[in-house]
Amino acid sequence: MKPEDFAGTEPRLVLEDYFQGRTRAWGIFQDRFGTVRRQFVVDIDGTWDGETLTLAEEFRYSDGERDRRVWRIRRTGEHGYEGTADDVEGVAVGAAYGQALNWAYTLRLRVGDDTWRVRFDDWMFLQPDGKLINRATVSKFGIAIGEVLIFFSKDRTAAALPEEQHRPAA
Repeated sequence: MKPEDFAGTEPRLVLEDYFQGRTRAWGIFQDRFGTVRRQFVVDIDGTWDGETLTLAEEFRYSDGERDRRVWRIRRTGEHGYEGTADDVEGVAVGAAYGQALNWAYTLRLRVGDDTWRVRFDDWMFLQPDGKLINRATVSKFGIAIGEVLIFFSKDRTAAALPEEQHRPAA
């Protein structure tokens, strides 16, 4: 599958439009055997200054852990994006066509007392109701170790609910 396969599909995903303002997402990480290992909720504050989309992400995991990541994303052409974050090695590279974005990067992931270098191959698909589905394959040394599924919502009702109503199940 290539991003170009989605050229002309609707609704069109434009990152700097979709992520402007507040977004909430719910996700899981499952290992390569399909076992759910982690669940999380993430609140995202997005700002676009005309050149850089900044996404401040606040993660809350079902085990009580919290984490934060700040993406700085730039458009590199009609379909291209590149981004950086403190825990991303080098530059993330993406391409958006129609409703889809493919995004690839290497993340330094804390696992216990270790840090693993894992590769993310992210696919995002914008739905007609404004929901965004994200499926990412996670690999280490070229071998798939798991998958992340995330569902994003711009629904103002969901974003306004108290934090405890968004806490993932243990």
